[in-house]
Amino acid sequence: MSYDNDNIFAKILREEIPSERVYEDEHTLVIMDIMPRANGHVLVIPKTPARNVLDATPKQLAACMASVQKMSYALMKAFDAGGITIQQFNEAAGGQEVFHLHFHVLPRHAGVKLRPPGNMEKPEVIKQNADRIRTALPTIT
Repeated sequence: MSYDNDNIFAKILREEIPSERVYEDEHTLVIMDIMPRANGHVLVIPKTPARNVLDATPKQLAACMASVQKMSYALMKAFDAGGITIQQFNEAAGGQEVFHLHFHVLPRHAGVKLRPPGNMEKPEVIKQNADRIRTALPTIT
């Protein structure tokens, strides 16, 4: 399968579609999930084209994992979380819906189930959660 330059994350990277950006570095962008399964649910994506883990370069994977770890620490602090869930899907049969490599990072609390998929969150709630993460980021070493 080939990479589709018109996927939603490619459009977000080109700023053709708005997103709530939380963090970025030279190689990755972190945005809020608009259909979060937990408060603080973010997506880590590489800035360069990669359909999924099956065609990503080791450099893309390493950059993504560094940002996943950074976000994990920030989410733990911002949401006083007891743990982190990281999800990553590959190809349609593996559950992938957007064909640009991405990692879901979700703060978790004991006894609290994930919300069902596919429910849009209010923009003001997404912004509030993003602000909490941005506040926590400078305290992460």
